[in-house]
Amino acid sequence: MASSVSIKDVAARAGVSVGTVSNVLNRTDGVRTETRARVEAAITELHFVRNESARQLRSRRSRIVAVLVLDVTNPFFTEVASGAEEVLGGAGLSVVLCNSDTDEVRQSRYLQLLTEQRVQGILIVPVGPIAKQVTQLRRHGISTVLLDSKMMDGAACSVSVNDVDGGYRAIQHLLDMGHRRIAFVGGKGRESQVADRAKGAHLAFLHHRGTGGELLSLTVRSLTISGGCEAATQVLEIPAEHRPTAAFCSNDLIALGMLRELSSHGVAVPDDFAIVGYDDIDYAGAASVPLSSVRQPARELGRIAAELLLEEAGDREHHHRQAVLETELVVRESSATSHTSRRRGAPKR
Repeated sequence: MASSVSIKDVAARAGVSVGTVSNVLNRTDGVRTETRARVEAAITELHFVRNESARQLRSRRSRIVAVLVLDVTNPFFTEVASGAEEVLGGAGLSVVLCNSDTDEVRQSRYLQLLTEQRVQGILIVPVGPIAKQVTQLRRHGISTVLLDSKMMDGAACSVSVNDVDGGYRAIQHLLDMGHRRIAFVGGKGRESQVADRAKGAHLAFLHHRGTGGELLSLTVRSLTISGGCEAATQVLEIPAEHRPTAAFCSNDLIALGMLRELSSHGVAVPDDFAIVGYDDIDYAGAASVPLSSVRQPARELGRIAAELLLEEAGDREHHHRQAVLETELVVRESSATSHTSRRRGAPKR
């Protein structure tokens, strides 16, 4: 049976040393073509399957890289992970996807487990401060790159997006469309990305203070579709004369939830209420009312982070780099109607 065949059996069948078989398995240069062919033929004939667990115990390092994200149900993060897998798979590494669910305790448990498994590296979208844990991971020889976030002291590689500018773009667009009372919808967590998007939103209002208006902050329990439904309920509970006419949501799932809940209450988007999301996931353009969104280069985030991790793992003289990518505002129907024009004569339901 395949499970009983050892590397010694393969060496005996091929007439070579165990070391030569190991070199073939590890794709090491220096093995002659005819010798390599004999070893590969013996592997096929004996149905040999490499015991990867035993190899990892000897080397004290696995060929696994973990991608630890905030929410595996958010298509943005699966797109980021796909980008990372493109690069890491090409380097002969396997990728496992882990979900912190925006929970710092759960994040810590995953990091402990991954340390025990001696993974080769971790790409992490952090919840809360992460510097101490990154230092501990590095002590164990585990390369770590921050995803969709950054470490201000430069103590680790990171790939992030200019979320302040992204938030600014979203509010600038809504102001340009005539909206003056706008809601920003964020969560209760400590995600730095959401905080930066809120900062950009406030900056846009400050730079246009002459136009008047108000930026309301709405807090929801989760950055999900259900959180968006919760935000819509909060908006509808505000007296009509004080109610915002638009919302900038900190991700697309919230925006889609708002769209669904407002529509179910007869609120027309964008005629009665405009919505802008963030991430530009595939579902954004396919919504019942195509969603305006601030696009992040998700796959590129993953690819660059993976490249930085490979650099760090393979170079003792590696210097940490902080890559910052730019966003793009994609305007669709959910915010395309001018609020000023509608107030001047278009009917309001």
